[in-house]
Amino acid sequence: MSHPTLPPIAGSEAEILALVQDSGPVFLPRSNLNLGQIRSGFACALHMHQPTIPAGTGGELISHLQYMLEHPGEGDNHNAEPFAQCYRRLADILPQLIAEGCNPRIMLDYSGNLLWGLGQMGRVDVIEALQKLACDPSLQPHVEWLGTFWSHAVAPSTPIPDLRLQILAWQHQFKALFGPEALQRVKGFSPPEMHLPNHPDTLYELVKALKECGYRWLLVQEHSVERRDGSGLSQEQKVLPNLLVARNSSGEELSITALIKTQGSDTKLVGQMQPCYEAMGLGRQVLGGSTVPSLVSQIADGENGGVMMNEFPPAFLQAHRTISAKGSEADTVAINGTEYLELLEAAGVTSEQFPQIQAVQQHKLWQQLSGPPSPAATEAAIAELQAQDSSFSMAGASWTNNLSWVEGYANVLEPMTSLSAQFHQLFAPQLARDPGVTATEPYQQALLHLLLLETSCFRYWGQGTWTDYASEIHRRGLAQLELAAAGALQVV
Repeated sequence: MSHPTLPPIAGSEAEILALVQDSGPVFLPRSNLNLGQIRSGFACALHMHQPTIPAGTGGELISHLQYMLEHPGEGDNHNAEPFAQCYRRLADILPQLIAEGCNPRIMLDYSGNLLWGLGQMGRVDVIEALQKLACDPSLQPHVEWLGTFWSHAVAPSTPIPDLRLQILAWQHQFKALFGPEALQRVKGFSPPEMHLPNHPDTLYELVKALKECGYRWLLVQEHSVERRDGSGLSQEQKVLPNLLVARNSSGEELSITALIKTQGSDTKLVGQMQPCYEAMGLGRQVLGGSTVPSLVSQIADGENGGVMMNEFPPAFLQAHRTISAKGSEADTVAINGTEYLELLEAAGVTSEQFPQIQAVQQHKLWQQLSGPPSPAATEAAIAELQAQDSSFSMAGASWTNNLSWVEGYANVLEPMTSLSAQFHQLFAPQLARDPGVTATEPYQQALLHLLLLETSCFRYWGQGTWTDYASEIHRRGLAQLELAAAGALQVV
């Protein structure tokens, strides 16, 4: 049951969770790569996002892309149509390369509210191009979609119960647009801003939610993780798959495969296809009892800045043509994340053989802890470390470590935390009695505003218009909760 003013973000949880459970290899049956002949590979991802803002004619929730189109004179809003073309252009570029005899690969990460906004705007041209990229059998070996949080929330400062809501909301959105089979193929996860939590409980709950929602691996920024002894990753380890171990404050452990995004937030890395040329200089490495190709993994904004708008298409074409020109001697290949991991598994290399890593700063924390682990002891150890060491932080790490998503944003974070607590306080008892509550309009309206308030953009552009947007979404979210509470009282 969906509502015309609402995106598809809830109501089919049981169906989706059943759909995404591991059902064998996804890319392996269609892969045209031979692992034994590959010396090295590169996996490039494009991240696409436009926030939803309360800035329509009557204050309606609209895509920021729509706002840009309607206000071309402000800032760099003249880029709105070039951005829209960036969202669709791979549907032209990939078939062109395939027709030339090339073997291209790309991974795509689109936020849920970008996908919703494109539909709101009636951009059928973009939606049809994305449907081709998600559903056309001839493109499936070449395109991998990555899951993400629906509204581009940053994980470390998102309330723990909402991590799963964000993941599931995106899965609802993706399934509604592209169908159940396309969703079953989404096995990798791209955290917004490459922001990995390092607080033990947040990271544990994130990994738990990812695994419950069918994800096999996630992309992490190299500076957000460390080896189990607290040292940084070696250059060789950064181009191998790793096993991210999440241990919570009670001592429970979960793990998930991680591919390492090297270097920082620099669109030129993908815009000029640096991963391809780096991979050409790498060889096979020993992993477990065999040798495997090194893999350079990289992600960048797919539309932002002159490099991605203008330089990426010719660089992408040139990189794949360069490899293709080598013919059967091409031992560096484009390869997507899940395809690489499935080829490794088919060759007998499993995640148990991957080097183990953990979130950055956790070694210090586990060293500080004495006695059996407990939430109280963990919090005490964190407090002691913060008092002793100004560089110690449990705010997570991302590709923009010069920018805090927390400091100076109490006017967004406190309402966000409060709205989340009130949301769960109201709906948890109702859901315990009837899981079908997620299909109702009061639940979905309240959920929409909660997810939107967690959008990172409201804490990226500084105080002013963007924090005002957050205040307005918070106000509307409270109003939706009041309506839902009143309705629940009437039902009782």
